[in-house]
Amino acid sequence: MILSLLPFAALVSSQGLPAGLNHLRFGCSQITIERLDPLVNPGLVGTPHMHQVVGGNAFNASIPVTDVSEIASCTTCGPSDDHSNYWTANLYFHARNGSYKRVPQVPNRLLFNDKFTTQTSGGVTVYYISPGKGKVTAFKPGFRMLVGDPMRREKAVKTQSCFRCYSGPNFGGDNAAPCTDAKLDFETFPTGPCLGGIRSNILYPTCWDGKNLDTPNHKDHVAYPTGGPSTFLQTGNCPTTHPIKIPQLMLEIVWDTTAFNNKADWPADGSQPFVLSTGDKTGYGQHGDYVFGWKGDALQRAMDDKGCFSATCGNQKSQDVSVANKCTIPKTVVDDAAGNGWVDKLPGSPMT
Repeated sequence: MILSLLPFAALVSSQGLPAGLNHLRFGCSQITIERLDPLVNPGLVGTPHMHQVVGGNAFNASIPVTDVSEIASCTTCGPSDDHSNYWTANLYFHARNGSYKRVPQVPNRLLFNDKFTTQTSGGVTVYYISPGKGKVTAFKPGFRMLVGDPMRREKAVKTQSCFRCYSGPNFGGDNAAPCTDAKLDFETFPTGPCLGGIRSNILYPTCWDGKNLDTPNHKDHVAYPTGGPSTFLQTGNCPTTHPIKIPQLMLEIVWDTTAFNNKADWPADGSQPFVLSTGDKTGYGQHGDYVFGWKGDALQRAMDDKGCFSATCGNQKSQDVSVANKCTIPKTVVDDAAGNGWVDKLPGSPMT
C-alpha cells in the first residue's frame, strides 16, 4: 500500500496527519480455527460458525473478564507482550458442484523491515494507530469489543470493512491506504477473479465511554468520532458520551484465492463464489472480535512513541516466528471444514 511507496514523513505531510503519528504493525500466526466465540457465545462449545483466531493461549470457549496477560503464557504475535486475542470469520470457496473449501491465509507483505509478518503461519496482521504521544489511552485489562454484524447483508461503511482485490502477484496494485482505492477496494466481495488474492480490512471504533470494559452487545461502550467513522490513520474527535480516544485498531487478512480463479468452477450463474463461514455471500457481514491482553504499559508505550512506523514501537520485545508458532491450545471442536479439504457444507449452523 502507499505506506511502502512513499517516505513516511512525506506521507504524513501529504495527508495532513500529525508529525508524531505512531503506526504499530505486526503479524500474528494462527492459534486455532474452530467454532468457538468467547465474546458472543461464551461457554458454548461448537458455535454457529467457524472463526480463525490469533494471539494468546488463554483463548477458549470462556475467557474470564480479567487481565488476560496474566493467564496467557505465550502468544502467536510478533510482540511477545501482546497476549490479546483477535478473531474473524473464515472465508470459503463455494464451487459449482456445491462443495466448499476453506480459503488459506498467507503472510502479509514486508514493511518496516518486519520479517516476522512475512513468515507467519496464516493468521492476521494487526495495526494500532495513535496521533502522537499523550493522544490516546490504551485499552484496560478486561476490555473487549466487537465490530461489524454477521447478520448484515447490505452496505454500511466501506471505510470500516472492505476487501482489496489484488491486481497481480506479490500484492499487486497495493498502492493506497486500506479501503480507499476506488478500483480495487470493495465493501462486498469482488465480482471477478483477483489475480493476487483478496485482502480483508476491519477497522474498530476509536472512542470509549471511559467506564465500561464491555457491554451486553460488545459495542455500546465504544463509538465513532463526531464526524463519523475514521479512515485509516485518522482518529477524529470523540463525542461527549464517549470522550476517551483509544487507539485505532485494524485487522488485515490476506486470503490466497488464486487457486480458485478458474471461472469454470464458479457458480453457473456467473456470481462470485466466496462466502464467509457465517453463510454470508455478500461480505457485508464481515466482523471482528477483540479481547485485550497486553502486558503492563507495553501498548501505551507504543502509542506514546515519537512518530514510529514499526513492529516494535515503544521498544516492544519481539519474538522469533519459530517461537510464536510453538504457542498452541488444545482443539476442543473438531470440524472437517477447519482443514484444507473439500466438504459438503459449511460447519455449524450458518446463516443465509
